[in-house]
Amino acid sequence: MTASEPLRVEVGTSAPETGDQLRVFLLDDDLDFGLPDFDLPGREWARAFVENARRLYGDSEVKREIAFHGEEGRPSAVAYHTRAAADWPTPDRVRILAARAVRRAREFGLSEVVFALRGADGPGFVGAAVEGARLGLYRFVRYRKDPGDPVVKTVRIVTAEEAVTGALESARAAVTLADETNRARDLINEPGESVTPEALAEEARTIARETGLEAQVWEENDLREAGYPGLISVGQGSHRPPRLIVLRHRPPGDKNEGGNDGGNDGGKSGRHLALVGKGITFDTGGISLKPPSGMWTMKGDMSGAAAVLRAMSAIARAGVPATVTGIVAAAENYPGPRATRPGDIFVARNGKSVMVDNTDAEGRLVLSDALARAGEEGATHIVDAATLTGAVVRALGTGVAGILGNDPEWVREVIAAGEPHGEVFWELPLVKEYREELRCDSADLKNIGGINAGTITAALFLEEFVPEGAKWAHLDIAGPFLVEKPWKYYPKGATGFGVRTLFEVASRFASG
Repeated sequence: MTASEPLRVEVGTSAPETGDQLRVFLLDDDLDFGLPDFDLPGREWARAFVENARRLYGDSEVKREIAFHGEEGRPSAVAYHTRAAADWPTPDRVRILAARAVRRAREFGLSEVVFALRGADGPGFVGAAVEGARLGLYRFVRYRKDPGDPVVKTVRIVTAEEAVTGALESARAAVTLADETNRARDLINEPGESVTPEALAEEARTIARETGLEAQVWEENDLREAGYPGLISVGQGSHRPPRLIVLRHRPPGDKNEGGNDGGNDGGKSGRHLALVGKGITFDTGGISLKPPSGMWTMKGDMSGAAAVLRAMSAIARAGVPATVTGIVAAAENYPGPRATRPGDIFVARNGKSVMVDNTDAEGRLVLSDALARAGEEGATHIVDAATLTGAVVRALGTGVAGILGNDPEWVREVIAAGEPHGEVFWELPLVKEYREELRCDSADLKNIGGINAGTITAALFLEEFVPEGAKWAHLDIAGPFLVEKPWKYYPKGATGFGVRTLFEVASRFASG
């Protein structure tokens, strides 16, 4: 399914049995998800599975399901033990198993999936089950002649009567967050010819119309006149000019409703969160041209921007009571006749001069403008998300994102925000000694360091442009932004990594 294809989610104390249905139950050695309350010809199978679960899954490497395909007019069933997804925390295991269940329903040709979460611990995992189902059914099929039938139309959660209200709230929140993640995946999966800097700006305008956010867009002439040289430097090689995009969420009573170029004081509490996204809609490397192998993935070099845009939409829809500004720096990095050359120098918005040593280190240049804008908006706390370095992939692989920042407590808060959503970050140190790698005879600094510690030197470059006094965390999501084979609840393609973490950061920020 794509984000636009509906998947109905219902919550109740029971679900009528039909022959077009897959009923799912989960087992865990330490948690009570509740046993199935339905009778099937396979009832003895279910009992045997419960009795032998520990024996069957005694080896944590065993990844097996027990499935029963119902007779005509009767439901089918599937049972999973959480050890079948043993490498992750329990909420993520539930997401993984929920995704497997809805895919199993698709294989059976069934349109409805019922999750039995009646036990004492079951209601606490409603959101995870719903997220896993919606994320797991995602398909990007816009350009396929025969996209096929998604089949699964409805997910039902069956829980105890006293838990229905809370379960319904959890399900609704999970639907919103999963759908926003899927919309980010749509943006990232689109070819680069479709998602341009102007297309990202139009996406922001659409979000603003739908949610009540305020949108402001600086076009090329605006950027030149206002002095955003990083975006101009990166984007001038393309015939598709750059954009600086701002979305503002101001809760009721905020003293700074509306936007301006002079910033604000951070709202009633003085706390103001900025979410900043790298939006390189296609990265050829510019004059420092990338090798052709795998260059197609660089349509996803705007994954940080997609995460920020859709997180801002989720924040607005949820009515998060905090002052939050989303900022996207969007450009195409092309080797055109006007492209920036290695050795060119520009003076950044904060007055520091930058020599462009390598035009393929462009993300940090556009982010220098976006971070400056965050300060002008009055941000006291900043999180930026960017597919910034290949070095982070070599260090952490494709399942973990890097995080660095100037305030240890703020970094820990961001890491903690990702945990309930299965988005994992590993902190790398901002080694001050490595600033020497950015020294330059011709300018205050150059945009790339040596062959070592590339993720750290990139973050040190960004730190030069963080507004004074702001707490800042940098997320390098170059590893998990896209998977080239199925992983957890993601099929091959974009993951939308970061949407849920950024939303969670804003939600926790609201509580102080």
